Amino acid sequence: MADTDTDLDFMSRALDLAARGQGTAEPNPLVGCVVTRNGQVVGEGWHEHYGQAHAEINALRAAGAEAAGGTLYVTLEPCCHHGQTPPCTQAVQAAGITRVVIAQSDPFPQVNRQGIAELKAAGITVEVGLLAAQARHLNAPYIKRLTTGEPWIHAKWAMSLDGKIATRTGHSQWISGPASRQRVHQLRGRMDAIVVGRQTAITDDPLLTARPAGPRIATRVVLDSRACLPLESQLVQTARETPLLVATGPAADSERVKQLTSAGCEVLQLADPNPIQRLQQLWQILGQRDMTHVLVEGGAQVLGSLVDSQSIDELHLFLAPRLVGGTDAISAVAGTGSAHVDAGIPLHDLSCEPLGEDYYLHGRTASRDRYDHIAGADSFAAQPDDHTAGQH
Repeated sequence: MADTDTDLDFMSRALDLAARGQGTAEPNPLVGCVVTRNGQVVGEGWHEHYGQAHAEINALRAAGAEAAGGTLYVTLEPCCHHGQTPPCTQAVQAAGITRVVIAQSDPFPQVNRQGIAELKAAGITVEVGLLAAQARHLNAPYIKRLTTGEPWIHAKWAMSLDGKIATRTGHSQWISGPASRQRVHQLRGRMDAIVVGRQTAITDDPLLTARPAGPRIATRVVLDSRACLPLESQLVQTARETPLLVATGPAADSERVKQLTSAGCEVLQLADPNPIQRLQQLWQILGQRDMTHVLVEGGAQVLGSLVDSQSIDELHLFLAPRLVGGTDAISAVAGTGSAHVDAGIPLHDLSCEPLGEDYYLHGRTASRDRYDHIAGADSFAAQPDDHTAGQH
């Protein structure tokens, strides 16, 4: 039987390695791998960049000849098809690995337990499900896009202690301090897209770029139903340097659309008259473009639409220790809202971190098993005497 404590240690290490791929591995999943022999680590690796070697290949290369007769711990089922790289299952067999411990099966249709079956058919002991919940939590964005067609939606805002994002005059710079703004730039640097509403784009005239640049360059998206974004705005002026997508509605002025297009913007005209339905169409389109992480930065009406449609997956809230007050001051989230307090969206995995004078609250809007019914709930079980038996 498996030495559970030792297995937990090695799989925990593999999960830590997997997380290093955030911002560079997407749209592929985050995967980490550890190779051991006689209870000692002989190689480890993670999926470092999309289109490059997978975690298993990096770990096996590091292990070299010492991999023969060893155990391979990996956070996601090894691939068994030719994609950007050759099948990892073949590399595992060629290295002489005799036991493979997998945290989670891969719901990708061309894998989806076929990699597990191939390894078992080759006489390798395969055990699935160790730290599966942690693996699913790490790859929830990948699983969501793969199974729903939509990216993982992050919502971010900064507000005062009394819930205001701007004063009664509309002044908002700066509610949060330098440390919080630096964290926002780090967050932007691993996003595929950054979304704001037209009013925020006009009022704040932001660039919506990561400074300094991060591992990804996000497409900037403005929700502008009538294509009214000023041509002199920083967003339009930099459209040829950093991608800018203007998502409009059916009432968009055709001449304004031409002007924005001529300035280097991509104008995406969404036909549905309902703003929330247009948001859902936008998420599907971004998902089709292999975007995994989308950050929505406001304003209040856009964030309200996200709450009303229960579209938020992950929350980033920067809380400043000041009171703004004012009946006419702008609250963080508008929209229709819940009729009863207990109908509000609960947060899970919530953390609170001091950042300078501010506090950074970070959490998800659903528990880590949100996609269990899609991704499968694997169970960790050693089957040393029956390498071909199904486990699901």
